[in-house]
Amino acid sequence: MWWSQILLFLMGQSCFINCHLYEYLYIKELKTWTEAQLYCREKHTDLATVTNMTDMKRLLSTREGYMREAWIGLYDQTDGIRTWYWSLPGVEFNERETNWKPGEPNDKGNGNPENCGYLNKDLNWTDTGCQHTYHFLCYDETNRTQKYHLIREEKTWQEAQSYCRENHTDLISGMKQLQDGELKEVMKSVVEWTYIYFGLFRDTWRWSDGSSFSFRHWNDGLNNQQYKTGQCAVAGIDDEGRWKNDSCNKKKPFICFKDNVILIKEKMNWEDALYYCRDHYHDLVTITSLDEQRWVQEKAKNASTDYVWMGLRYTCTLDFWFWVSDEVVRYKNWASGEPVDDCDMSGAMETGGEHKWRKKKDNEIFNFVCF
Repeated sequence: MWWSQILLFLMGQSCFINCHLYEYLYIKELKTWTEAQLYCREKHTDLATVTNMTDMKRLLSTREGYMREAWIGLYDQTDGIRTWYWSLPGVEFNERETNWKPGEPNDKGNGNPENCGYLNKDLNWTDTGCQHTYHFLCYDETNRTQKYHLIREEKTWQEAQSYCRENHTDLISGMKQLQDGELKEVMKSVVEWTYIYFGLFRDTWRWSDGSSFSFRHWNDGLNNQQYKTGQCAVAGIDDEGRWKNDSCNKKKPFICFKDNVILIKEKMNWEDALYYCRDHYHDLVTITSLDEQRWVQEKAKNASTDYVWMGLRYTCTLDFWFWVSDEVVRYKNWASGEPVDDCDMSGAMETGGEHKWRKKKDNEIFNFVCF
């Protein structure tokens, strides 16, 4: 009985090829940014959204043999509100969780906007112009013996970001890292009145598809107001695929993306959601990496329920969790204390907060995510 149930869930759903939740398509026709946006929305999903360096490598691979420069979906809002972000992809800025020095941010840059943040010895924040040169702090998620690195070279904010991404993971980002005891030990060696860049920045750039991803890959200096030459972003100006801003009226090739992740705002129990996805798309969504987690949680933000169903199921008889697409559960994002295994349970993602996974009774009704 239990094997027939599992086979029913798995039958015909495996991805025998590498199934991406989204894919990039290079279009060699020359169009203005607005024309390119219209083309992508009509034929695919939208102009390309880029979430991290992994995306950049995938995006660059689409242009092989073609012109380097191509429009992507990032544009500068006219008189838009500057929004604070963290440099490290997937870490969301929360205005209620900050550590600004009294009177900051004050944006008093002698005519230049203060779009970057620095720390003092006590880890208080101050806004500053990104063109200034300071020491900086890198984060390394792969180094188990030393997560935080104080770099005693003076660089602009973007130069510091590039250094951290090339040699570690990124500039330190988010309150979890800033409140880590290991970082406080590193900061004990800092001399008073030393200014140190970290991963806080703000800008008026937005993605065409409306997503809030903070990833930026500008050529050095181009994030500063005085370097602005246009309100639309071009990727691929060098071998690393760095971006520049240019006049939106210029005609260039462009890169679209096709989004295979669909948020269904109907409320269903887990099994009904499963069959709905299989009838209309491929399956309930599978998440096998942090990159995929970030992409799916961006969709989940727009749900009308507190959780969204995923294709994650617990088999009581065999005592393990499995993806209905037949993927092994390697990457995990369970909330603290989860899962305490129990029968008739499936996996759901929080639509707010840290978007952690939780086990939920199959008969509860939520929105769900297909792919």
